[in-house]
Amino acid sequence: MLGEYRIEGRRASDIAASVERGVGTGALEPGRLLPPMRELAQALGVNPNTVAAAYRTLRERGVIETDGRRGSRVRPRPATTARGSIRVDAPAGGRDVSNGSPDPALLPPLGEAFAEVARGYAEHPGLYGEAPVDEGFARLARAAFDTDGVPDGPIGVASGSLDAVERVLAARLRPGDAVAVEDPGWGSLLDLVPALGLRPVPVAVDDEGPLPDEVERAIRQDGARAVIVTDRAQNPTGACVTADRARALRRVLATHPDVLLIEDDHGHGIVAQPLHPLAGVTDHWVLVRSVAKAYGPDLRIAAFTGDAETVDRVLGRQQLGPGWVSRLLQRTVAHLWAASAVDPAVVARSYGNRRDALVRALARRGVTAHGRSGMNVWIPVADETGAVARLLSDGWAVAPGARFRMNAGPAVRVTVSGLAVSDVEGLADALARGARGVPARSYG
Repeated sequence: MLGEYRIEGRRASDIAASVERGVGTGALEPGRLLPPMRELAQALGVNPNTVAAAYRTLRERGVIETDGRRGSRVRPRPATTARGSIRVDAPAGGRDVSNGSPDPALLPPLGEAFAEVARGYAEHPGLYGEAPVDEGFARLARAAFDTDGVPDGPIGVASGSLDAVERVLAARLRPGDAVAVEDPGWGSLLDLVPALGLRPVPVAVDDEGPLPDEVERAIRQDGARAVIVTDRAQNPTGACVTADRARALRRVLATHPDVLLIEDDHGHGIVAQPLHPLAGVTDHWVLVRSVAKAYGPDLRIAAFTGDAETVDRVLGRQQLGPGWVSRLLQRTVAHLWAASAVDPAVVARSYGNRRDALVRALARRGVTAHGRSGMNVWIPVADETGAVARLLSDGWAVAPGARFRMNAGPAVRVTVSGLAVSDVEGLADALARGARGVPARSYG
């Protein structure tokens, strides 16, 4: 079953280390089936519980995944080979449209906000034992959630969207549980889920978000215990959940009230489309809002709300680790919110003008592209590697679709943040050459 590679060890830690060495050297390839626990225990002369403990450690480290009676196998993409490493560097004198960052010109200046918060801190410095969530931050975050129709719930703060999602998954799921994820979807999330020892189940998406039938299939057939949905500005496709799609998804989720629902609304503040939340239809849910795209990634702040039990679990576990997210940063963000430092309409229009211009330019060249909201455009291609290489030769570095997909077809992602409208025609020419031969189709 394992070819020439022999798993060794008498202790669980040694057995786990032996498997990791095999994965690291390539002797145990991605997808390789591992021996059943009893079979390996007999070969090593150890108790089956010892092998079970080793496999559990490997799952929690994201090295292997377990699929019930089908057994345990090396992950198709081990956590040590993160999707973020699948990248290309812009050639000398070329343009990089691959990194997914916001346009610095659209981010608010932070000096006055930091100065105001520092003045308050001089009078009342933050100390141990204070509430982890700043009162002013919580009040403004809750008011914004209320405006968008998000159900009532306590407020928590995390160090960005991914931190919040990780904490929620760890609070409610166990290693081996299945999680429905968008495909294509956020590459960091696609790495995080298996790194937690969870099993990602791909769910196809279109321009209106996850397909309801796919969500139903993931829950019923694949046993998904959680569903993660991006409400707006989906990365990488720009999908945005519409009112009709939200109603259809709520109908599906309503028949599975025990499924954990996590919504990522990182597009808040940079999109024109309204939010259509799914929250509240299941017993346990969380909606997360990062300020990274609208106010700056380095602020590392995300507000979240959800059912009281889940939020309490997350905050309780947080107190045993970092304790809290800096209240200085929370107050800085609250100051920016109160001062209306970002005009969402202006920001959305700026990204929309560039994004829509690129999609239209590609359509004129017979190339299908997707980019309904946010700052990214997703372009299906016939040959992903060839397309990336041809674009590099034309002076453009794009993000390979492999960073964002599981079962979805080959594509490339372009971030429009660094583009001027005058750049669009030249980029569209290069993309059309790279995507030549691709029929118009949905990326789902």
